[in-house]
Amino acid sequence: MHYGAPLRYTSEGVDDTVELGELVASCLQDGDVLVLTGGLGVGKTHFTKGVSRGLGDERPVTSPTFALMAVHDGGRIPLFHFDLYRLEHAYQLEDTGIFDVLGYEGACLLEWGEQFQDDLTDEYLGVVIARVEGDADRRDVALEPHGARAVALAEAIDAAVAGACR
Repeated sequence: MHYGAPLRYTSEGVDDTVELGELVASCLQDGDVLVLTGGLGVGKTHFTKGVSRGLGDERPVTSPTFALMAVHDGGRIPLFHFDLYRLEHAYQLEDTGIFDVLGYEGACLLEWGEQFQDDLTDEYLGVVIARVEGDADRRDVALEPHGARAVALAEAIDAAVAGACR
């Protein structure tokens, strides 16, 4: 993994993406919300595997595309992993259980959550993952904080990544 400008990183492959997730997990607190953005196959679920592992839960992580939510509660705080890809309307969020946990207990990680951002929360850390053109394995990852806690979280993650890349 390469440390670029503040809040910007380059993953050289799956292992780096998982490692970044582990570093993010070390900074998470109850109530933190991460919104993962990126096209199909960019590594959102690999990132989530790292977050879950970094929290101390070694159970397998898969994208909850059809279940909509998976709970990874074997670590220091619970991780609520939502995949909102199949939802078309904001009113469908009620059926996911997202409002029962969002911003309260554990950390929430939302794949495809950007489409409903106005309906969810103003306080979140955007994690934008994009393919690097011309390289099938590399990804650019950018953190986009929204709100005071998200700014503090992004700064903590940035320090953790900078330290790991030395």
